[in-house]
Amino acid sequence: MSSVSESPAALYLGPSLDEIEQAREVVAQVIQPTPMEHSRALEEILGAPVWLKAENLQRTGSYKIRGAYNRLSRLTADEKARGVVAASAGNHAQGVAMAAQRLGISATIFMPVGVALPKLQATRAYGAETVLDGTTFNETLAAAQEFTARTGAVFIPPYSHEDVITGQATLGLEIVEEVPEVETIIVPIGGGGLIAGVARAAKLTAEASGRSIRIIGVQAENAASYPPSLAAGEQVTISLEPTIADGIAVSRPGDLNFPIVREYVDEVVTVGEDDLARAILLLLERAKLVAEPAGAAGVAAILAGKVRSTGPTVAIVSGGNIDPLLMQRVIAHGLEASARYLTVRIMLPDRPGQLATISQILAEVSANVIEVLHTRHHNGLQISQVALEISVETRGPEHRAQVLQHLRDAGYEPLVEQSE
Repeated sequence: MSSVSESPAALYLGPSLDEIEQAREVVAQVIQPTPMEHSRALEEILGAPVWLKAENLQRTGSYKIRGAYNRLSRLTADEKARGVVAASAGNHAQGVAMAAQRLGISATIFMPVGVALPKLQATRAYGAETVLDGTTFNETLAAAQEFTARTGAVFIPPYSHEDVITGQATLGLEIVEEVPEVETIIVPIGGGGLIAGVARAAKLTAEASGRSIRIIGVQAENAASYPPSLAAGEQVTISLEPTIADGIAVSRPGDLNFPIVREYVDEVVTVGEDDLARAILLLLERAKLVAEPAGAAGVAAILAGKVRSTGPTVAIVSGGNIDPLLMQRVIAHGLEASARYLTVRIMLPDRPGQLATISQILAEVSANVIEVLHTRHHNGLQISQVALEISVETRGPEHRAQVLQHLRDAGYEPLVEQSE
């Protein structure tokens, strides 16, 4: 971990209310109003009213179109003629591609090799030329910057630009207008473009009306560059660990974003992978909303008990662009993390009737069998044994414990298998 000194741009503390209002008129040409949904399930958990700002239902599937369109709309005629370029594995790519299409600007989007097919197809569908280059985002970014230098195209950063921050700030204005009594806003953080804009808009609005609004940022534990940076008082570069929340996996706070976050954000918390999976599952089941892991970070913070609020709270569901294959894995993991799915391995004598016996034991505690693997080939098996791996539906922690205890009471030693 190494620290990086702040640039002179750190003096920028965000747009004025007038600038945000002007940006709102601009982005209104392309965005669509997104719902503000009350969540009874989250209210019961938090102990305060909770609303979900569903930017996962925004055009391109995330809030990113706001900042991208505001930035592209402010390009000069000469800059528009040169075209734009961006590097992104997902939401920023689609935002820039759609903004460019609406404004008649040619766009070249660099994406990592192996990018999820739905994101690649969506970006191409908006008319952008896509270039697959690099196995990591840093390699992809370097390729995009080389292309920019060689062609003279205008590079569109994903979060560290005044126009981008101002575009994202329009979401903050919507929140305080739709929930005028809001006391706490929970925002996912990657590089910091969204939270910088929302925090600035919310704080300025609150100040003008003589009240206060708390802003809480949320990062994935495996990609949390803001907590150490805020503690150090300067931007810190971290090593990223694998996380399903790739949309907020940024190793260093943005140059323009960090000082705004330091000035206006009250707290930054982190959530684990299980928390994110549980949040996606809750949004699917209770709110009927499809969210990507990064977009569900605010909800994950509530589920994990990382947020304290006594008044009306808004959690931004910032994006819904999730690969169906990842969703399949996340749902399974979320069910397990919520103690609603259990896989156990049991060593059994190799004789007829053992599978039927186990099935009867499980039926006695109303555990529904989903999948069974019965094999003689397993490390640690004696010649006279077989291994039974069985997956069942459970109804929560108490039922899960009851299932395990019932197997033990019958003389078996179930070993709990964890999903990858």
